[in-house]
Amino acid sequence: MDLYNHFLLPRLTSWVCSTEDMGSRRQRVVPRAHGRVVELGAGSGHNLPYYDGRAVEHVWAVEPSHEMWRLASSRRAQSVPTVEHVPTSAESIPLGDSVADTVVVTWALCTIPHPELALAEARRLLKPGGLLLFAEHGRAPDASVRRWQDRLNPVWTHFSGGCNLNRDVPGLMTRAGFTLEDVEAGYAPGPKPLSFHFLGSARKPT
Repeated sequence: MDLYNHFLLPRLTSWVCSTEDMGSRRQRVVPRAHGRVVELGAGSGHNLPYYDGRAVEHVWAVEPSHEMWRLASSRRAQSVPTVEHVPTSAESIPLGDSVADTVVVTWALCTIPHPELALAEARRLLKPGGLLLFAEHGRAPDASVRRWQDRLNPVWTHFSGGCNLNRDVPGLMTRAGFTLEDVEAGYAPGPKPLSFHFLGSARKPT
């Protein structure tokens, strides 16, 4: 499993995250970032080409996997904003309070072991009124699909590097103290237990 988790899984994850559908969702979220940005679970850098270099000053890319970040090398080379790798987990980030104008998280809250702690960190790092931008998959509204998500989740989590199918993403954000502003939700192409998506924004209260 060590070979799979450390070498094969990062490449598989990077490939899965490069789909056209996910790219179109990134395009609708990431260009809205501005100022100083913290990205949680930056992975292999698929968001980097979507940042608006005229609006973004600096990106702190939080990614604990050195192998995943190594796979981002080509996208880092083409990135317009200044990008700084922060090689730590999203639950404990060595940056000061209120340093960021925007936090971005895409398809990472499913995998972060303690998403409530990561969102608490996001709130701490944001300035009052700061923006949280997200694109995630998670718990479906249909009872029959939710039952399959719950059945599949233990096996799926084991082989997918800790990804969870059934997390209540909007609920996690509101419980972390964010105010949801605009949220779009619906099924993407693919099996329904794997494909219910959320995208939009939330804000730290002033």
